[in-house]
Amino acid sequence: MSMWVLLFTLIALSIVGFYMGKRRAIASVDGHAGLLHSRPNYYGYYVALWCTLPALLVFAIWSSADGSIVDGMIMAQVADLTVGMSVAEISLMLNDIQNLADANVISREASPELQQAANTYAQMRLNSQLAMAVVCLSLLIAVAFFTYKRINPDLRSRNSVERIVRGLMIVCSIVAILTTIGIVMSLMFESARFFGKVPPMDFLFGTEWSPQTALREDQVASGGLFGAIPLFAGTMLISLIAMCVAAPVGLMAAIYMSEYASPKVRAIAKPLLEILAGVPTVVYGFFAALTVAPFFRNLGDNVGLDVSSESALAAGAVMGIMIIPFVSSLSDDVISAVPQSMREGSYGLGATKSETITKVLLPAALPGIVGSLLLAVSRAIGETMIVVMAAGLAANLTANPLEAVTTVTVQIVTLLVGDQEFDSAKTLAAFALGLMLFCVTLCLNFIALYVVNKYREQYD
Repeated sequence: MSMWVLLFTLIALSIVGFYMGKRRAIASVDGHAGLLHSRPNYYGYYVALWCTLPALLVFAIWSSADGSIVDGMIMAQVADLTVGMSVAEISLMLNDIQNLADANVISREASPELQQAANTYAQMRLNSQLAMAVVCLSLLIAVAFFTYKRINPDLRSRNSVERIVRGLMIVCSIVAILTTIGIVMSLMFESARFFGKVPPMDFLFGTEWSPQTALREDQVASGGLFGAIPLFAGTMLISLIAMCVAAPVGLMAAIYMSEYASPKVRAIAKPLLEILAGVPTVVYGFFAALTVAPFFRNLGDNVGLDVSSESALAAGAVMGIMIIPFVSSLSDDVISAVPQSMREGSYGLGATKSETITKVLLPAALPGIVGSLLLAVSRAIGETMIVVMAAGLAANLTANPLEAVTTVTVQIVTLLVGDQEFDSAKTLAAFALGLMLFCVTLCLNFIALYVVNKYREQYD
């Protein structure tokens, strides 16, 4: 039984357990649901959760440990073949055994010993899957039978279900927190290795970025140049241009759809506007490189300006178009959520519609609008494809939007493309850039929280 079939079987049995628990609860009071401590559905949830969660826990643990255990057992059986091999060669042999077991192409001729190991590996994996299926299904049936027998009118099923759901929420919160901590720790660990090779002051305040390191010590610039200021300057420049496009257009669109558009127009305009958020970024990149960038270059030639073929203006303008839905949709929802009593009170005092919007609605909705702008800024800072195709890879320290620049995310991708060894300053620089970008985003979050809390106290 494959893992997916087993997973769907467990879910299907939990649904069966739900209906069985519900029916038993109703039958225990002869159909008078009012005599039950909890609603009938809670008895069904009680059986479904208790019979499914232990089985899913065993399924998750077994699935995560199955691969490493089977690999260790098969490598112990072919220990004679790995004598004198390096770690990389042993890893390649294990990969060949796995591919041979799956009838895939391998990197060498299949010897009888290798074929035997592949057959053993396939049999071990099959036996492991069958054992996992037997254990999970047996556990589910046993727990389901036990919980089914416990159902009676006095069973506090609602309390038990709420405790289980609360526990699941706590576990999910812990997983999210641990994931964030893991990401930060990995960035800090690799960044510490980078700063052991490159002085932090040179990275933070250097004005030249050329991470290419030479293969020999006698070559020119063998140490590379890792000044990050041009990258962050380019990131801020393109993000600023994008926000200059997205913020006013998105906010005005939100005000129109919330306060001026008829329900029929709103039902058509809002989905059309939100389609922009679903367009792949590579399409925006093509649009910027093939349409917008030549347009700005030709326009600059007509007015006597030297506009680069890969300019920050083209990338920022198209990026601004891309993030308009983030501003407009969220701002529209926030403005629409302002209580109608505030509008009516403003009108009752003699204010016009435009005065009500500027003096009442926008200040009241400011926390949500700031949140939408923050989301748009984060989206702009993290964008890569548009910058690669429209702004280029040149790390120029300039504030001129007509010149080519690059961003932090583009350089991170460039540094990690292809087969890389994570012991050189060039590769480790990507983690240092990621850590700095994380710190910048964190500062933006603190600023947004300060603004939100300040104005929320005023309008709550």
